[in-house]
Amino acid sequence: MSMEEADRPSTARMIDFWLGGAHHFPVDVAAARAFETAYGPCAPLFRELRAFLGRAVRAMTAAGMDSFLVFGAGVPTRGNVHEAAPEATVLYTDVDPVTVRLGQRILAGDDRAGYGYGDATDLATVDPALLRRLVPGWGRRPVGVVFLGLAAFLDDATLARTLDELYAATAPGSLLAVDFDSEELAAHPQALALMGPAFRMRAPAAFPVLLGRWTPTGDGIVPVTHWRPERPPALLPDAFHGGLAMRRPD
Repeated sequence: MSMEEADRPSTARMIDFWLGGAHHFPVDVAAARAFETAYGPCAPLFRELRAFLGRAVRAMTAAGMDSFLVFGAGVPTRGNVHEAAPEATVLYTDVDPVTVRLGQRILAGDDRAGYGYGDATDLATVDPALLRRLVPGWGRRPVGVVFLGLAAFLDDATLARTLDELYAATAPGSLLAVDFDSEELAAHPQALALMGPAFRMRAPAAFPVLLGRWTPTGDGIVPVTHWRPERPPALLPDAFHGGLAMRRPD
């Protein structure tokens, strides 16, 4: 990636910075530090969110998923899906062309993971050739769908339509990993302003309803630190709630 491509901060690369990665630029570090000035340390929150992703992906693998379609994928490293499920095939997608190019460079030569443009709100934008190669069971047998970091930027109607279209497109038994942003940022108005007008905070009681036909597993939609924790949960704000949901037979 050239510096010309990195003239504006990217949420994906800011998260890479918070995760301790190497795929970010000074503009991303500056934006990350500006957000932390308004909110507080973010690295622990995003590390816990990435740890939740790992636990969710391993749970999907244990349930039989051997291919994954990832929306809003960001930078494909630091414990992302193909690292949590090394035996699976993974198609990462994003709507940011700079992030897509970065992901393609990182995954060049990897025959089990690939990266392409894809908008979760319009499944037709996903490259059919990539989908056939990396998610060969799409629509015919259960697959894992990762939908993290997206719900907060979709209004209720768009989110409901998008999740319902994903439900209709997947085979019964498919699993969805999803997260939502709580109202925690409301206490930090300067940080909230930096998120832009599209950012949606929601009350936790609304989260299960937003899933529509997707059925949450028995774990529910809970603060990510409390979802099948492998150690005592970290004492952090409950900024992100998440869980797994299943596509039931019609």
